[in-house]
Amino acid sequence: MVAIELRYFCDVAENTHELQFGFGISSKASATMEQHEIEALADELLSASQTGQVVSALPSSRPGFDLDAAYAVENRLKCLREASGVRLAGRKVGYANKAMWRVFKLPTLVWAHMYDDTVHYSEGNSADLALPRARSLKVEPEIVFGMKQAVTTEALDAASALHNVDWIAIGFEIIDCPYPDWKFQPSDFVASFGLHAALVVGEHVPVRPDAIASLIEELPRLKVRVSKNGGFVEEGSGKNSLGSPAACLAELGTAILRRFPDRPLGVGELVSTGTLTAGHLAASGETWTVDVSGLALPSLSLRLT
Repeated sequence: MVAIELRYFCDVAENTHELQFGFGISSKASATMEQHEIEALADELLSASQTGQVVSALPSSRPGFDLDAAYAVENRLKCLREASGVRLAGRKVGYANKAMWRVFKLPTLVWAHMYDDTVHYSEGNSADLALPRARSLKVEPEIVFGMKQAVTTEALDAASALHNVDWIAIGFEIIDCPYPDWKFQPSDFVASFGLHAALVVGEHVPVRPDAIASLIEELPRLKVRVSKNGGFVEEGSGKNSLGSPAACLAELGTAILRRFPDRPLGVGELVSTGTLTAGHLAASGETWTVDVSGLALPSLSLRLT
């Protein structure tokens, strides 16, 4: 795997209440949420993740917390995880649906980082996974891209985005909600690792430049069939990821540049492009399988242990 070209600064400016990202900008949330509140919230959410505790008070219920504050918390969590020796692996997408943007008044999709201890690669398109501190798990089939070039240009179209891609795979993202009854706002989602618990990645299929035109046609039309313990659960489509996983990738690249212009989606990052079906509650002892049609990707099987 290509090393990820990401370097962030996690320093706090002296005599200010602003978290300095090293992105060339600082969070607008610093005017409404104090640095010590950002840090305390990040510590609370990290502890909940590590212990399996439920966070009863939503971050969005707290004074001064908005999407800018959420990304400040997400950055703080990344710094804490890196300080513990974990490495960045890529990014996962949330709210890859324009109808949801209208409901929540979002200008674009949202995202959170993934890490080398949460991303897992299948062997023979099969994997076992244990998540002992889970609270409420759901599984989601997603298209995963591996990046060979950084996305440094805004407003890419789907084809241009795919020229930055090394490989494509089907994957299962496992999400775990720290909030009661799966009720939260987009800012709560961002601040809590994007609900990310794990990503299991299937066989990598190289993306050749001469195949991109075909991929543009195939990605929106692909179908996935999800089953649990051999029984059919749901069928989904590539259109459920912002019309196409390639369009979702392009939107993510632009959204990152507009928020953090000095730190684009980078070389070696994985991108999980949002679920192709509804998320389905999952538990230990179950085996989940996703079969793909309309695109030459092998099936992937996941056993939760």
